[in-house]
Amino acid sequence: MHAKSRVPAILVAAGVLVGSIAALPLPSVAAAPGTVVISQVYGGGGNSGAPFSNDYVELFNRSGAPVSLDGWSVQYTSAGGTGNFAANKTNLSGTLAPGQYHLVQLAAGSTPSGALPQPDSVGSINMSGTAGKVALVRSADGLACNGSSAPCSDAQLELLADLVGYGGANFFEGSPAPALTNTTGAFRKTSGCADTDDNGADFETAHPAPRNSSNAAAPCGGDPSPTATPTVTPTPTPTVTPTESCDTPPTHQISQVQGRGETSPVEGQNVRIEGIVTGSFQGSGRLGGFYLQALRPDADPATSEGLFVYSSTPVKTGDRLLVSGKTIEYNGLTEISPATAVNVCGTGAIKPTEVKLPLKNGVSFERYESMLVTFDTDLAVSEIYNLARYGEINLAEGSRLWQPTDRKGVNTDKDARRTILLDDGSNAQNPPTLPHHTKGSNTVRIGDKVEDLTGVLTYGFGVYRIQPTEPVVFTAENSRPARPAKVGGDVQVAGLNTLNWFTTLGSRGATTAAERDRQLAKLVANITTLNPAVAGLMEVERNNDVALNALVDALNAKSGAGTYKAITHPNPGTDLIQTALIYQPGKVTPIGPARSSSDPIFNRPPLVQAFGKADGTGKTFTVLVNHFKSKGCTDIDGPASGDDADQGDGQSCYNAKRVKQAKAAMALIDNLQLKNTLVLGDINAYGEEDPIHAFEDAGLTSLSKKYIKKDDRYSYVFDGLSGELDHVLADKGARKLVTGATIWHVNADEGRFMDYNTEYNPPYLYAPDPFRSSDHDPLLVGLKL
Repeated sequence: MHAKSRVPAILVAAGVLVGSIAALPLPSVAAAPGTVVISQVYGGGGNSGAPFSNDYVELFNRSGAPVSLDGWSVQYTSAGGTGNFAANKTNLSGTLAPGQYHLVQLAAGSTPSGALPQPDSVGSINMSGTAGKVALVRSADGLACNGSSAPCSDAQLELLADLVGYGGANFFEGSPAPALTNTTGAFRKTSGCADTDDNGADFETAHPAPRNSSNAAAPCGGDPSPTATPTVTPTPTPTVTPTESCDTPPTHQISQVQGRGETSPVEGQNVRIEGIVTGSFQGSGRLGGFYLQALRPDADPATSEGLFVYSSTPVKTGDRLLVSGKTIEYNGLTEISPATAVNVCGTGAIKPTEVKLPLKNGVSFERYESMLVTFDTDLAVSEIYNLARYGEINLAEGSRLWQPTDRKGVNTDKDARRTILLDDGSNAQNPPTLPHHTKGSNTVRIGDKVEDLTGVLTYGFGVYRIQPTEPVVFTAENSRPARPAKVGGDVQVAGLNTLNWFTTLGSRGATTAAERDRQLAKLVANITTLNPAVAGLMEVERNNDVALNALVDALNAKSGAGTYKAITHPNPGTDLIQTALIYQPGKVTPIGPARSSSDPIFNRPPLVQAFGKADGTGKTFTVLVNHFKSKGCTDIDGPASGDDADQGDGQSCYNAKRVKQAKAAMALIDNLQLKNTLVLGDINAYGEEDPIHAFEDAGLTSLSKKYIKKDDRYSYVFDGLSGELDHVLADKGARKLVTGATIWHVNADEGRFMDYNTEYNPPYLYAPDPFRSSDHDPLLVGLKL
């Protein structure tokens, strides 16, 4: 298809001609056929009855010449929505030979089924299984249009190499392709060669059958490329390729194929190599091949002795093979793909290479790529965010990783050299059971450890990882604490983030009544075990105290009528969530009205309440509950800019705003003449960041820094790094009342798969207990009044 000739056809199909004339009949428009086109579309991946776990788009070169996809992208938007193509984009690279297919793997659904063939590109676009719009764009920039409510300009249309609107799409070529189902995909007719610039005429539905670059090329008849003067290439004289066997010698050593750098010096060339299988990951849902390692290493420590071979030819660990195929770089991994010959020629054994962490300066894992390795040190779990989703665990030598802005002495360079990701040897998503767990437990907690981890070191999705070849046994170095540590005193005060406790379904919290009940059960278990006289809450739905009162009712159903009461916020703000306070009237009594701040720096204003003991004896104290601006780089006013933009200092966006909020909170203490004040809440700042320093410079004391051991001082884990986002700080008067403080690690060390959600979470892991009742750990402080 020639881009310019497609413009009027697309404009008419979208009902947006120059001059704003709409709803005209569709005329017959002649358009030159395209070179690279979309040859298959499937959006039902991972849905009920789907044959594959992932959506995909297949591309095809219908021309007679190679076409580079570098700088191109696949983009998607819904059939009739207002979103733009730019919101769903997957970049492409590589060169497509004449008649060659290119498979783009996209998002997975919630029901695992079959794995796609080895994809040539990978993205995260989540397409509709019935109707949508897919664009092949000769640019890596997202198109800020959708062809309907946001018409595409001439310049944007010029970038379209192909467009497929299917089902009820309102943007298409000629007429839309048929609607799809979970078991049907849209196929461009004649194996991808048909292109009349009419989706309805060019596409038919059939059972999904994705093809990738390993499939045999299927050149179209003639030369459909839109060149002014066709180039005729003489047909070479056919040659007969002899059958390869164990007598066919290798052409290269594995180390020669790997080379000293990140890419192979023989990329794109056909090679024949010899080695021992160190790990076979073949079969449905696995990696689609095996790892091969040289019998005898070369003398250069910078060259790897292993390779991944993409092949379905059955092999087993210990087989000695001679393998032929093309060398490629697939998402950063050097591999043979596809293998054109796999000859089993005996057996052998490879001793794992010992790898010491942290790696030495200037050394990377590249020298061990695709080799069998073992780590001769304890590795601690640093993050389990994707354990249930992709089977991944972040590990670090010795101990967990810390946020560098949470404490002094964090060596980020060394931390990068002491980490490795543990995978599960599979491409399956959302498996029914966790692929890894700690001995004696059905899950893994951050801080647990593994010894002598052995597997093949490989690379994928931007990170080096271990595919284990032996059972992985974690030991519980961070056992679940059944109760918080004792903090003393005659009154205890807690601060906890409720992870969006909403009674309104489908908003920020639960999406179903069952999820809401599961969430409430966990929150009740958390609070009743903490048993605080006063609890400051964050992320409670702002809905006239409906959510707050529902929580109090559930607490009283568990603890006895009247055990808890709520404080009504006098100024809950403009956000969907608010700060809140609950208390036990049998232990404390509110003194005076609840107060707040009218400073516009807060869209979640703080809540202030003074308390005294219920029996009227002892001193009084004040609680000031906060929830500062998050580290995300968008706000109600738009993207962060100026001082609020990310300054590259590790404090992320809106640090300046959080500092202003800290100063406004201190001004509130002065203006209201508050006494014996505890400033608590989700400050969204780690321990050595500017907002905490602003509090400390104003005379407040961090109780976690004062009372909690350094290795226990954390409440949140993000991107594999632990730190304290949640704080309790005391003024001079309150400091004299404090008897102790603790952080109860029931949430941050637990996987998200343990929470109340039913999507993706294996049902057997849920329990109505405190663990993973939120993503933040609660804090508890003792006061002697």
